[in-house]
Amino acid sequence: MSAMPKMPTIRLALAAALFAATAAASSAAAADPVRTAEGCAREFDEAQRVDMESFRDFDEATWLAGHHPEAITIFASGARRQGIEAIAAALHPHFVSKTAVWSWTELYRFVDGCSTGYILYDATYDIPSIGFHQRALTSVTYIHEGGNWLSIADQGTLLP
Repeated sequence: MSAMPKMPTIRLALAAALFAATAAASSAAAADPVRTAEGCAREFDEAQRVDMESFRDFDEATWLAGHHPEAITIFASGARRQGIEAIAAALHPHFVSKTAVWSWTELYRFVDGCSTGYILYDATYDIPSIGFHQRALTSVTYIHEGGNWLSIADQGTLLP
């Protein structure tokens, strides 16, 4: 019959194992630039660029993939669409007709680590064939979920 190890020996072994696991996790996080605030900011920059450019370039699948299922859109007219299906239905004609010209200038940006991000744009949406022109302040809020930045809310405010 073998002798049982003494309690202090077991505690010491458990503490050493816990320390090793914590140290390994910390060094893995430090080695992964996406898990740092700077890495998340770079990832956010890419996500918001893809969001804006996919809308401009009429890439509906890419644009929809960058949105949270529970997203909400409040158009400059005041009309509201909640949920990605409702937003997709409202904006589908934009992607099909491919006649609009979408341009923007970033006015403000805030990124809170790997949690949330916000951007304010001065945006124009023109449909030259029918003489339509709309300029709006467009604000977009993103959340970081499942390793991705997703648009969760956007709102437009008409400008003269």
